[in-house]
Amino acid sequence: MNPNQLNTTVAKSNADEIDLGKLFGILIDNRWNIILITFIFAVVGVAYALLATPIYKADALIQVEQKSSGMPALGDMGEMFGSESSATTEIEIIKSRMVIGKTVDKLNLTTVVTPNYLPVVGKGLARLQGEQADIDIGRFEVPDYVSQPVYTLTVTDSDTGNYVLTDKDEREVLSGKAGELALQGDYRLFVSLLKAEDGASFTISKRSRLDAIQELQQNLAVSERGKQTGILQLSLTGENRADIERILNDISQYYFLQNVERNSAEAENSLAFLRTHLPDIKTELTASEDTLNRYRQENDSIDLGLEAKSTLEVMVSLEAQLNELTFKESEISQRFTKEHPAYISLLDKRKTLLSERERLNRQVQKLPKTQREVLRMTRDVEVNQQIYVQLLNKVQELNIVKASTVGNVRILDSAKSYTRAVKPKKPLIVVLATLLGGMLAVAIALLRAAFHRGVESPDEIEAIGLPVYASVPMSDWQIELEKKQKSKKQLSVQETLLAVSNPADLSIEALRSLRTSLHFAMMEAKNNIVMISGPSPGIGKSFISANMAAVIAKAGQRVLIIDADMRKGQMERQMAVTHTPGLSAYLSGQENIETLIKEPGVENLHYIGRGAVPPNPSELLMHPRFKALMEWASENYELVIVDTPPILAVTDPAIVGAHAGTTLLVGRFGQNAVKEIEVTKQRFEQNGIEVKGFILNAVVRKASSYYGGNYGYYNYSYESNK
Repeated sequence: MNPNQLNTTVAKSNADEIDLGKLFGILIDNRWNIILITFIFAVVGVAYALLATPIYKADALIQVEQKSSGMPALGDMGEMFGSESSATTEIEIIKSRMVIGKTVDKLNLTTVVTPNYLPVVGKGLARLQGEQADIDIGRFEVPDYVSQPVYTLTVTDSDTGNYVLTDKDEREVLSGKAGELALQGDYRLFVSLLKAEDGASFTISKRSRLDAIQELQQNLAVSERGKQTGILQLSLTGENRADIERILNDISQYYFLQNVERNSAEAENSLAFLRTHLPDIKTELTASEDTLNRYRQENDSIDLGLEAKSTLEVMVSLEAQLNELTFKESEISQRFTKEHPAYISLLDKRKTLLSERERLNRQVQKLPKTQREVLRMTRDVEVNQQIYVQLLNKVQELNIVKASTVGNVRILDSAKSYTRAVKPKKPLIVVLATLLGGMLAVAIALLRAAFHRGVESPDEIEAIGLPVYASVPMSDWQIELEKKQKSKKQLSVQETLLAVSNPADLSIEALRSLRTSLHFAMMEAKNNIVMISGPSPGIGKSFISANMAAVIAKAGQRVLIIDADMRKGQMERQMAVTHTPGLSAYLSGQENIETLIKEPGVENLHYIGRGAVPPNPSELLMHPRFKALMEWASENYELVIVDTPPILAVTDPAIVGAHAGTTLLVGRFGQNAVKEIEVTKQRFEQNGIEVKGFILNAVVRKASSYYGGNYGYYNYSYESNK
């Protein structure tokens, strides 16, 4: 593996590693933003917890018993009406439209009433101040042709309970008084309770019965306590404790009543059937008795012989068994199909009895005619009599079953609401909001760091083959000087130039080290002209140029600094002199060199301003007069510093660089990306200009750099006792 491949592999492995120290440093650098965002989220969480409407919960307890019959002593009759329902089935019955719909109708839940407050916070503020309005509407009817039944009820007199109802177009629909039914056309409104201040308003709307049922189903929870216990717990949530108790009690009561009605319904249906057939059986019995009596009178009361009597008893017994099978078949057909073994056994027994009856009928045919007729008539009388008695017994048994039916449901606990709200959970909301704010703040800090491509380490610049001559720290003193420049118009160089105002500043110390580096960099240069440029505006080129010139001038060298940024140059602010006449006037032939030079007040330091803004700066720089100026300055000064505009914006630095022996680039800490600096270097090289080095300006001591392993700067200066 060659060295280049090895370096590439090492660079990739380093890039893949997670620098925990740097991540920790990033969080420290953004600590105030993190604290602020977390605090804001915590405040929002507290505000929501205080202003959110509390939701209360009410619950009730119902037992569903496994019941065989209303009267166990009735035997088969009781089993006929026995019922056994699982808890899952009962839960679905409770939540059905059949049960809940009755509650919706009884309590008028299709009418929705909401007080009107300020948006978002009004309801919570009214609750905290104890100013919540209360209203109860027992009846509200609107015409069928109204598509959107939404109205506003406004209290006109709180003492008497007078109000006025308006529609969405603010037209009055009706007016009335609390406790009285208000009528107006097809509108009906009965307000049973009204407690509110004058001018308070409520929004009243009508919704469909199905929508009201669905909303109640969503808020109603029914579950079984334990496993196969038959104990059902009903719970309902809502804003008003009294309302949810009333609704839950009504649901429980109606479920209980329908269960009793359901258990007694089968007995009632059977009673109705038997009562309709009893008169017919009684009529048949009377007719058969009359027929037997007439025949006996006509034939002198013929008595049956012993053989005929025994045959009669057997035939009556067979008929009784057949009738009993008929009853049992009606019962068993409700539970099983004809393929069930119990049903097949019943049919086989009936077949056997019918064949036996046919045999007896053939035997009867052998008797004398008179005895045969008497036997047939007597059999009809006794069979009808037995059927009639059986029906009477069944009727009495069913009456007992119906009277003893109490249902297999009982209400153990009526609905009661908890005094504490179940929602919102205030401590949890505050904790979650604070955690969310903290995590969001950390995520923002890490994302900003991930997408931030500004240079923060000299190593990044040297990796592209550009040596870093100096890292100039951010100066708080310079920030104060710039504030003074904005507030005052006339200032001296002691108030504008950092090298004069505070020579012990760390930034000036860094420029002193740059002076030494620059001395060695210029040893092989073709002249003593140094050009300062950079990739973009606002990076501090003029600050570096002016203060470096002042530092070198204070060391005893004659220095000339030229502001060659004829577009947006502002170095005159730091030099505390006017920018006219300047470079543009000389290049256009309006001024001589001697008239351009100004003395800002620093010994050995001279300055040439940019002059008035010309329409063609690049063309003026290409004029031979600029070359003459450079040659004259190089001969008359020990060092010439030329401040230029950014190379990526205009081509002026490439023109100036052709006359300069040394070219330095300036970049701002955290602002210029490595790629941007590399393109700047390539742009100069394309024009045949060699970039000697780089100056990293406005370096901020960051925890991410410290914990990430990058070196910083140190304060090693004396303290003034002034």
